[in-house]
Parts: sequence; structure tokens; C-alpha cells
Amino acid sequence: MANSARMSVQGLAELEKSLDNLSKSVGRSVLRQSLRKAAEPMKEKAKSLAPVDDGDLRDSIIIGGLLNKSQKRARRRLTAEERSAIELYVGPSYKLGQGGRHGHLVEFGTAPHIQGGVFKGSKHPGTAPQPFMRPAYDAEARPTVARLGPILMQFIERAAKRQAKRDGWEV
Repeated sequence: MANSARMSVQGLAELEKSLDNLSKSVGRSVLRQSLRKAAEPMKEKAKSLAPVDDGDLRDSIIIGGLLNKSQKRARRRLTAEERSAIELYVGPSYKLGQGGRHGHLVEFGTAPHIQGGVFKGSKHPGTAPQPFMRPAYDAEARPTVARLGPILMQFIERAAKRQAKRDGWEV
């Protein structure tokens, strides 16, 4: 994936041990919720930096776990261990009707080209890049990782209390 970045968090041994005490499905849910909450400021930063014409692009910026076609292709090449990792994406939704299908064209700009479709044959002068995702990532990547530990601990404690209550233990 050329326009993506991966980050690993190391040294969270205590949190990992705490996660191991939860069931696998609860642990994955805790991780997903924690990542989503930690990434929320990055999403808001991207929304604030997105150019606004009619607001569709800005409003389409989400934190999502669903993969588009190219992400699914890249995921097939991963090992089973890599596939079991929790991944969330921050950016414009490419779902039809969400308004973000042109996000990459805004972020990176376009070269002059001859158009097809309804305007077939007309010359488009191209557009200048208007980056909004990369600056948001640059500003929020490290703070997101820093926020993750405390948020994860909070969600683990909450899930452990729920599990203990469900199992009939005093909390």
C-alpha cells in the first residue's frame, strides 16, 4: 500500500497480559474501540484541513475498518498473524454516495488531461494538490500512539469488570 503508513506499539507488556485475560472476541473489541477513540482527533484534524466546496469530502472522513478493493488485495498477501491484527483506517469513505470518492484526487492533485464521459474531448487543466490527510497524519500520529496506552487500559479495566460480574466474581 503506497499511500498508507503502519505503526507498531511496542513495550506495552502489562496491557498485553491484561488483554490475554479477556476472551479473544472481547480483546479484539477492546482493541478496536481503543484505536477508534485514540484516532478520533486525527479524523477531526483531517476534517478541519479538508477543502470545503459543498462539504461532501469533509463529511465523508471516517474511522473505518472496512476495506476497499486494493486494501483487500494487499491483505490477502499477508501472513495469518498479520491478518489477525486490528486495523482501522482514517480517511474519506469511498462508499458510493459518501462524497469521498475523489479524496485522493484532492489530496494529490491531477495532471492536465483530456476528459471522457459527458465532457469527452475537452481539456481539463488539472488541479493543484490540496493535502488534508497527510498533514493530519503528520500532526496526530505520535499523539495518537501516546493516547492509545491510557485509553486501552481504561477499556481493558471496564471489560474485565464486566466479565468478572458476568462470571459472578465480586469487583
